[in-house]
Amino acid sequence: MGSVGVQIVCVALGVLGLIGVIVCCAIPRWNMSSFVGSNIVTAQTTYKGLWMECVMQSTGQQQCKSYDSLLVLPSDLQAARAMTIISAMVSTLSLLILFCGADFTTCIENEDAKPKISLVAGIGMIIAGLLVIIPASWSAHTVVREFNNPMITASAKMELGPCIFIGWGAGVLLLIAGGLLCCFSRPSSSSGGTAKYYSNSSPSAPKNYV
Repeated sequence: MGSVGVQIVCVALGVLGLIGVIVCCAIPRWNMSSFVGSNIVTAQTTYKGLWMECVMQSTGQQQCKSYDSLLVLPSDLQAARAMTIISAMVSTLSLLILFCGADFTTCIENEDAKPKISLVAGIGMIIAGLLVIIPASWSAHTVVREFNNPMITASAKMELGPCIFIGWGAGVLLLIAGGLLCCFSRPSSSSGGTAKYYSNSSPSAPKNYV
């Protein structure tokens, strides 16, 4: 089994990744309005998220409106909403499993079961990392494709929002934590135990001496 320090680092990386996933899911900063070409009016900036759309004025005032229906969202943001929620749930469950199977906790007394439990936690973190990297990359691809499309007017073009970069970072942290757990969560060999030798001859009966 890996050292306690590696497990503590994995816990820290997993917590940071979970926070990043929650930020991506909650904050409406996936897409933001672009100021290119003749679109030089910077009096207001439009932000689109998974749950609402916000308009920020140059004075700092912000007005947000929740989406009336899920079908209003494009396909990439619809998938991002579902996958980020699942990623947050899987990463939270993986962290709880890791706490149970870590060497620095006494939740489970069986030392042979701890590596297997940590391995399950590592696989869960890898899945959670992929679940947040995939929608962030999909949304980034859609924004870049529409930005380079000459048929779309400059006023309708969007740019990458901060949540996409946060999602990439959170996914990488979860992948690193899961990879470390999978590498160091190997059951120790049971052949190194203390060997006991027994004699094949039966113990001799006590003799009575006269």
